[in-house]
Amino acid sequence: MDTPIILASSSAYRREILQRLGLDFSIIAPDVDESAALGESARQLVERLSIAKANAVAETLNTGLVIGSDQVSEQDNVILGKPVDHDDAVKQLLAASGKRATLFSGIALINAATGTVQSAVAEVEVECRTLTRAEIERYLQVDKPYNCCGSLKVEGLGISLLKRISSDDPNAITGMPVIALLEMLRTEGISLP
Repeated sequence: MDTPIILASSSAYRREILQRLGLDFSIIAPDVDESAALGESARQLVERLSIAKANAVAETLNTGLVIGSDQVSEQDNVILGKPVDHDDAVKQLLAASGKRATLFSGIALINAATGTVQSAVAEVEVECRTLTRAEIERYLQVDKPYNCCGSLKVEGLGISLLKRISSDDPNAITGMPVIALLEMLRTEGISLP
């Protein structure tokens, strides 16, 4: 691969996803304000932030394909990000108990040499089973999902909180729509098996 791939993220989850794909990449963490704009939908927010993260890094380079990604959860028309602390995580999970939510995972790929921008948003519908406070506390103690939107970390014990997951891209629940990313990379001439 002649064109460098750069992940514009400090997320360990996104790094692991790219490693599993066998991609050779480097990491540059972007400095982007992740606040929602007034009236911005969850879908608009993750797409804008994905592009902004990739662009913040691409602007500093002459060449390379820069990947930006973002994720939020929306429940009852309220956008949820990462919990600010343990109490906020408990609050998020109590509110999710017995309800459905949508996780929006945005992905952007910017060619630093040409300025070409590709972006997409994947949706993941999740339904929580009815949770007790004790189950929530145990989960938080074990998984410590304080860096996960909506306090949901399905890679561990968090999967036990759910009744159902529905998505066109199962990777999107961990914060990166891989199917869309692979198509974007192919568009830029990167071949993967």
